[in-house]
Amino acid sequence: MEDAVSQLLENREDISQYGIARFFTEYFNSVRQGTHILFREFSFIQATPHNRASFLRTFWRCFRAVGKNGDYRNPAYSAFSLCEDLLTAKEYHCLLQLLCPDFPVELTQKAARIVLMDDAMDCLMSFSDFLFAFQIQFYYSEFLESVAAIYQDLLTGKNPNTVIVPTSSSGQHRSRQAPSECSPLDGVEASLFYHCLESLCDRSKYSCPPSALVKEVLSSVQRLTFYGFLMALAKHHGINRALGALPDKGDLLLDPPMDKELENLLSQVSGLSISTPAGSSGDIANLPTRTSPRISSPWKPLHHRQKVDTESDGSTDETESSEN
Repeated sequence: MEDAVSQLLENREDISQYGIARFFTEYFNSVRQGTHILFREFSFIQATPHNRASFLRTFWRCFRAVGKNGDYRNPAYSAFSLCEDLLTAKEYHCLLQLLCPDFPVELTQKAARIVLMDDAMDCLMSFSDFLFAFQIQFYYSEFLESVAAIYQDLLTGKNPNTVIVPTSSSGQHRSRQAPSECSPLDGVEASLFYHCLESLCDRSKYSCPPSALVKEVLSSVQRLTFYGFLMALAKHHGINRALGALPDKGDLLLDPPMDKELENLLSQVSGLSISTPAGSSGDIANLPTRTSPRISSPWKPLHHRQKVDTESDGSTDETESSEN
């Protein structure tokens, strides 16, 4: 192995000649930064915990302006924000597809159900509510499939000790029956529920929330419903920090490096000036300026276009007269 590495280092000039070294350098840098998942297929972004966390972080950084609600006090977002705070599940799914074209709509609907619970699926949701619910549903998808099965068994009085851990085929994200549709309003006993989940976390080979934090969630209530449990997971600061993909809710709209880049870009764009053609009457200087922080349009002045039209009309008349 050492001889192979030494030989590889000796031939690094030949490797660079074909760009292989540069390719791997750029790729592993993108893996470290979490941008390697951009525009990749869904099977790739869900393949590893690192890829899932990278996708969550990228989604937050790309679309956190949704939560700004068109805050014109921040000049970096006056021209780039979506100016919309509440979106439907379908609209959030469109945002996800901008990063992953084949992202399954079932996952988006399950995340929306955590927020909406008994409300209609076309109700509006804030960006922060959807994002933290989506984080739980996407990152712990296999775990939640087993949790749903355990919850259903507890409702029907079956023995949930035998837990079928999902295999890789669960990546197809089959549609599950919502437990709340057939469960009593008071749900299941929290202590018994935790006993089953503790056993699941010990034997599961997929990502699970820390069992101590799950116990903390369930110890605060006597009974709870399935979606009540998922909402508690989504709102728990300790679980969010343990996952490490998103900041705390209070810092969700803050990203100083990205803000600085947008401010620099906006200052460069706003600093551009449109030169006035020679011989113009100077009427453009007397036009009212925009007070709203919008980017200047690079279209040609109107009087220049009229001049071209006039010349065009004259040439047409001359052609017609020559023909007559």
